[in-house]
Amino acid sequence: MAAAAGEGSGSVSGPCAFWRRVSGAEERRLLELLAYGLVALGAGAALLLRFVPMPYGRYSSPRFGCPLPARPAWALQELPSLLVPLALAACGAAAGRWPNRVLLGGFALHYLHRALVFPFLIRQGKPTPFFTFLLALLFCVYNGYLQGRSLSNYAEYPSGWLKGPCFIAGFIGWLVGMAINIHSDHILRNLRKPGETGYKIPRGGMFEYVSGANFFGEILEWFGFALACCTIESLAFALCTLFILGSRAKQHHQWYLEKFEDYPKDRKILIPFVY
Repeated sequence: MAAAAGEGSGSVSGPCAFWRRVSGAEERRLLELLAYGLVALGAGAALLLRFVPMPYGRYSSPRFGCPLPARPAWALQELPSLLVPLALAACGAAAGRWPNRVLLGGFALHYLHRALVFPFLIRQGKPTPFFTFLLALLFCVYNGYLQGRSLSNYAEYPSGWLKGPCFIAGFIGWLVGMAINIHSDHILRNLRKPGETGYKIPRGGMFEYVSGANFFGEILEWFGFALACCTIESLAFALCTLFILGSRAKQHHQWYLEKFEDYPKDRKILIPFVY
């Protein structure tokens, strides 16, 4: 890992001067602790979700705060995961290196879609409880700083990293996972024809194999990203994603089985042919 960045640049002023002052062993240790905290957060959330459904969409409840319009709430809660890493990249000592640029770009591309494209594709999303919105917003600030600061200032890669097996295999996993996630969301958005109401069984794509096809895609995406990065911060994010989305997939699967008598009994929860 890289040491403190930008030391001796006393002439620089503004936000970049602050980030250069805080760079060093103490911040490096802070990022490691935040990474461990992210894994603990995911594990704790997974345990909680065994008893309380995530309060959004079909599980929304007014007891979790006043309802917010779905589109702007989704865009605003995801936006920090795009803006925070981009802002940190402007001041990071490692952000100018090609491996770091590509990896930061992959992270930013995901949240460019999630914050600025996905919300406007929603036909008529259910209102988001304020508490759910606030938790998502705080998570995106937390993880945006964690991934952005790690890749823009501390992660060091050899000159041939982008041609190495870890990056190539990880990049393929990231790309395939994102494609599955986007395609699965497309299927879910188009389950109902204009004017129709109620829920339907999703079919096609990875939904032929698992109930949580969109979750499977996102989990694959972030484990691919972690392999391409090979940082403790990216691995922590992948594990946190697995814990939380795995729990949500199980809730969805159980809901489908209770809701539809003809729900495919051979369809798994999250991992094709396995679980």
